[in-house]
Amino acid sequence: MSKVSTKIPLINNSLEFSTQFSFDNTNIESFESSVENYLGDHSFFTALNSGTSAIHLALILLGVKANDEVICQSFTFAASAYPILYQKAIPVFVGSELETWNMCPELLREAITHRIQHHKKPKAIIVVHTYGMPAKMKEIMAISQEFEIPVLEDAAGAFGAIYDGKKCGTIGDFGVFSFNNNKIITTYGGGGLVCRKKYKKNRALFYATQAKEKESYYEHSKIGYNYRMSPVAAAIGQQELNNLEKKIREKKKINTYYSELFDAVDGVELQKASGNEFQSNFWLSSLVVHQDKCGFSNTVLKNHLSKYNIASRYLWKPLHVQTIFKKCLYFGNKIAEELFKKGISLPSGAIQKNELERISTSIQKLL
Repeated sequence: MSKVSTKIPLINNSLEFSTQFSFDNTNIESFESSVENYLGDHSFFTALNSGTSAIHLALILLGVKANDEVICQSFTFAASAYPILYQKAIPVFVGSELETWNMCPELLREAITHRIQHHKKPKAIIVVHTYGMPAKMKEIMAISQEFEIPVLEDAAGAFGAIYDGKKCGTIGDFGVFSFNNNKIITTYGGGGLVCRKKYKKNRALFYATQAKEKESYYEHSKIGYNYRMSPVAAAIGQQELNNLEKKIREKKKINTYYSELFDAVDGVELQKASGNEFQSNFWLSSLVVHQDKCGFSNTVLKNHLSKYNIASRYLWKPLHVQTIFKKCLYFGNKIAEELFKKGISLPSGAIQKNELERISTSIQKLL
């Protein structure tokens, strides 16, 4: 006589059940595992709904509270600094150096020394790999260790970039990625946080899922957030990740094309690696235009391209000159402001050869 199964099927009491993704985190966990395998050892990844969420969770895990000071790169998008305000903390901005356009180590040291002298030792350092170009992490991490201040790498646009043999986002105490629609790989809205310890990943997941305690009922002792990536987004991310190296090669070809186009033009300088240890993912191909040498400005170039239905955009307006941050301290020179005044990002997406030729033809007319 055959045995009769005694397993009782689960009856789910959800009021809504529209898709197979509603209760299944398999896609998210699979994507997280794939990202961890790509990044290498001691990289624990939590998939979230944005890079901004990742920065916010990192600051929470770092214990940043009201009136604490957090050092942040000025030449970046505002989302790098907004989470500091979420915690009611105070941003302290640091300027750039010309080689990478990223945080200047010398100015970082100046800022830390000044704040310690005023009995306000910063709680964290947020450094950004601007447009996919790695920052000078060797010098920055040395300063971090000297003053015992943790580093948060904002690698929102630098997924796949490498510094000195290490993936950007895995060098600091925390790393942040964005998988927004315009990034090198996308989940059509999404991001993630890289932690150095497994328990910190678990803590990030706790806060990202409304801080529900491990009880059979809804128990909450901390403020939580709805920051988890959706299973659908994770499934897209898994497919995108498989094509990452191909996308980087395509981006590099576009960057090389622009580099050769402007090579003989005096006064136009593309963002370039300053050494073999800097391997950009070429997320955006950006340049600065020195009008006194080439005879035209970045605005003239932008407007000229627009006439031919070619999109471009200005570089980041530094945060220390933004209205919302105007009262914050800034340690720096005019480099970040000059990059904004003279810089422009050219089309850098999935551009076909005929489109590159059209861009080249229009620029040649201006030249």
